[in-house]
Amino acid sequence: MGEQVGLTNAEAKACCSDPDPSTKDFLFQQTMYRIKDPRKSLDFYTRVLGMTLIQKLDFPSMKFSIYFMGFENKADIPADPKEQVVWALSRKATLELTHNWGTESDPDAKYHNGNSDPRGYGHIGIMVPDVYQACERFEKLGVEFVKKPDDGKMKGIAFIKDPDGYWIEIFNASKISEMV
Repeated sequence: MGEQVGLTNAEAKACCSDPDPSTKDFLFQQTMYRIKDPRKSLDFYTRVLGMTLIQKLDFPSMKFSIYFMGFENKADIPADPKEQVVWALSRKATLELTHNWGTESDPDAKYHNGNSDPRGYGHIGIMVPDVYQACERFEKLGVEFVKKPDDGKMKGIAFIKDPDGYWIEIFNASKISEMV
């Protein structure tokens, strides 16, 4: 038996279709994480990763809140509350942090990050100008690492954890292009 390999470039392309014209205005808008404590998560995503809270929505009848995080300029956020919601939900690649009220004081509340069995979802990726410099800062801030830049076979990329244990890949696009 031969060694298992992934698809060739040609096989991968053959599996894909050209987008239907009706999808031309579709946009990848969000990835959702359930969070235990919004105070810890909001601090982490703003102070550690430099994201902006672009919208907070509360759903009292269902006892949860959502916080949309993104790499956006606060000055661009519309003042009108309704315009704010539309603007926030039309940004590319935001992170939706969902807090079910009460989990912050429930010692048994935890979420599966997808990186232990059963495996599934893996991580989000944050592109940074300099992985080593970013990781030096993360270390000073006490961030937990899954992988430091020079650990393992893939050098120059790192994985850190957020307060709920979700993995975040830290990479630089130019350095990745040198690996392939």
